[in-house]
Amino acid sequence: MQMRNWTQGITFKAMGVGLLALLMLIPLVQVQSLIGERRGLEGQAQARIAERWGAAQVIGGPVLMVPVRWQTQSEKGWISSEEWRFVLPETLSIKGALATEIRRYGIYATPVYTASLAFSGQFRSEAIGALASQGREPQWARAVLRVPVSDVRGIRRLSALTIDGSEANFGPAGGDVRGISATEVAWPIDAQSAAATRDFSFDMHLAGTAAINFLPTARRSEVDLSSSWPDPGFAGAFLPASHAETANGFDAHWQVLDLNRGYGQQGFVSELDPAALQQSAFGVELYQPVGTYQRNERAGKYGILFIALSFVALFLFEALGRWRVHPVQYVMVGLALCTFYVVLLALSEQIGFAWAYALAALVVVAIIGGYATAAARSRQAGTTLGALLALVYALLYGLVISEQYSLLMGALALLAAIAVLMYLTRRIDWYGLRSEAAVPTGRMPS
Repeated sequence: MQMRNWTQGITFKAMGVGLLALLMLIPLVQVQSLIGERRGLEGQAQARIAERWGAAQVIGGPVLMVPVRWQTQSEKGWISSEEWRFVLPETLSIKGALATEIRRYGIYATPVYTASLAFSGQFRSEAIGALASQGREPQWARAVLRVPVSDVRGIRRLSALTIDGSEANFGPAGGDVRGISATEVAWPIDAQSAAATRDFSFDMHLAGTAAINFLPTARRSEVDLSSSWPDPGFAGAFLPASHAETANGFDAHWQVLDLNRGYGQQGFVSELDPAALQQSAFGVELYQPVGTYQRNERAGKYGILFIALSFVALFLFEALGRWRVHPVQYVMVGLALCTFYVVLLALSEQIGFAWAYALAALVVVAIIGGYATAAARSRQAGTTLGALLALVYALLYGLVISEQYSLLMGALALLAAIAVLMYLTRRIDWYGLRSEAAVPTGRMPS
């Protein structure tokens, strides 16, 4: 009967330990919520930086916009109509370089850039001449060239437009390019010579935050971009045709044809699909590998696993007769393990993730090791538990900082932990364990 009671007792104790481990999910969830809140504050800080510096930019080549009139006959006589038409360049070349830096707002930081861009291209005479087909009359005196720039506040310098030797200065646009802000210049060609092939060029210095994207607003669009930023994230509708990445930065070249996008070279402005225009954008993001909050969030996801492993270690201490652990002591250890993630989050905002992790882990290992030493009245128990926790935190750090192999490392670590536990307990006769009354509470066996 005594053996049966012990067997039932250790079974219920194991179930209780499992329940306590699950209860530790409550503070872990609260920590994840805190991380989300801090990440939201980081996003607000980045938005404020973008408001003052310039947001993520979307830029395209010049779009020729011309009001066209025509007349149609009806029962009431001739009716005059007018609508704006657009014409895209035949070729567009953008050569640029990004000068990057980190800007801070309080404790939060975000990458910003100043882009030096050189635009050049050509409007073909056939495309311009088509505006006057089918009895239509282009109103050249009101024609404009609009250059789409999603955040015109970021324009630091904009040279005059040079078109066939003539120069004209850009100014505020009287409208946008299908939902994208723009700057514009009056079409500097008179009506008599409007329908001719025209070469254009201009330079722009543009400030932005985190990302820069380009619109393929030509039959053949080519973009060459270089920067000293070491971690580019190529994004958008098209990847670079070629690129090179080194520790000193990157060089990328894009080439996009009109066949690759969802809108034509010319037509009525109202027919230019804003969604198709936005979806054709391509470019680069100033990627920051595994940021502070992403690392904290990743560490928190493994929290329940390591709390469970720590509880299993305590349970083995008890099962092997080394230390009778009270449920309250399990809770104390669990709360100390949960506190690690709060301390890690607070310190990583101030001193960086690596140093914060080392300091938080050192403090938690010292607290739990010292607590075990005092509670079990055994320095060996405290040292063993502290060493085990140090190993666990070293493993967790490897999982957190790894970008490509964190899942694989986590799966292998879990498999190894289970294998070690099975190996250590392979000779335990769970039915033959002595009564728990044989070991006084809180003392090592003599």
